[in-house]
Amino acid sequence: MVAGGVAVLCALPAIASALPVSAPALSAGQLRSRIMASSTLPYAGYAESDATFGLPSLPGLSGVTSLLDGVTKMRVWQASPDRWRIDVLSDAGERDTYQMPNVSYTWDSNSELLTRVNGNPEIRLPRAADLVPPALADRLLSAAGTSARMAVLPPRRVAGLAASGLRIVPRDPDSTVAQIVIWAEAKNGLPLQVQVYGRGQAKPALESQFFQVSPWRPDRATLTPQRGPGTGFTTTSAKSFQSVLNNLDPEVLPARLAGQGMDAISAQLAPIGVYGGGLSGFAVLTFRGSTGRNLLKGATEAGGTPLSTAYGTGVLVSAPLVTVVLMKRDTGPDTFLLAGLADPRVLEQAAATLVSRPDEDY
Repeated sequence: MVAGGVAVLCALPAIASALPVSAPALSAGQLRSRIMASSTLPYAGYAESDATFGLPSLPGLSGVTSLLDGVTKMRVWQASPDRWRIDVLSDAGERDTYQMPNVSYTWDSNSELLTRVNGNPEIRLPRAADLVPPALADRLLSAAGTSARMAVLPPRRVAGLAASGLRIVPRDPDSTVAQIVIWAEAKNGLPLQVQVYGRGQAKPALESQFFQVSPWRPDRATLTPQRGPGTGFTTTSAKSFQSVLNNLDPEVLPARLAGQGMDAISAQLAPIGVYGGGLSGFAVLTFRGSTGRNLLKGATEAGGTPLSTAYGTGVLVSAPLVTVVLMKRDTGPDTFLLAGLADPRVLEQAAATLVSRPDEDY
């Protein structure tokens, strides 16, 4: 009897996935709108992202590259877009983030340290919260806009729920993205699974999926960090918490690069410039002195492709989805880092233009 009960429990996921799936008959535009409107839904669940970008670990950016190469396991609770909690789990422990409107907390189980971060940064590096299916789907759909080709896929089950599928194919030939597939809960549009394919790739370079998710009545105790006995506590500002971004040089960037205009919002947020937009946009960061040199050295030692122009030298790191170019002026201390979903030739052209210009700090 016990063995039979265990066998039935083990077979339940397979049985559930084999059951017929029904979903509302929606057009691609209607499904997109339903997915975008789901961003305010409260939910709780467990998700994993699996990234195979193959980017090297760079000095000061190892936290970002680790998100883009391997499996990230996350427990998630969301009350609203600006109030949530995400626990990133690993064999070595966990790192928890509690987000509130004007403050956040991070808990590191290894150091047993709770950190209060005052304010919200104008610019920040990617984090685990960006890889949760709803957040990732919202960002990708916003970037794709309405010009991409969209099609509805037959429904299937994801995390035991009936899900409608939406395929997005960018029209921009400079994008490294071949297609995006989003599976969203049929009844409310909550994204359950997101797959991003690079050009010429049979498997997704990035896949994020809920394995369990359900509606959640927000609980203050869950969203508020609790210090245990003997644990440490510290306070810092959002700017100080940005580590490597504190070494950015306020370079005056050009209004256009490689035929792409600078985003109007990023033009007010120097020292980072975002060019283009959509699924072929790229960002430009200018690093001072040794920080930039160390990044360039790390990318070179990791096997990046050397680049050389009349005014500078650099390295190209090309992955299935993300392209990274580092370029240093021959006559100045600054190193430019360009990264985005753009074809390598676009970033190489932009980098060559940047080092050919005179140093223009504020």
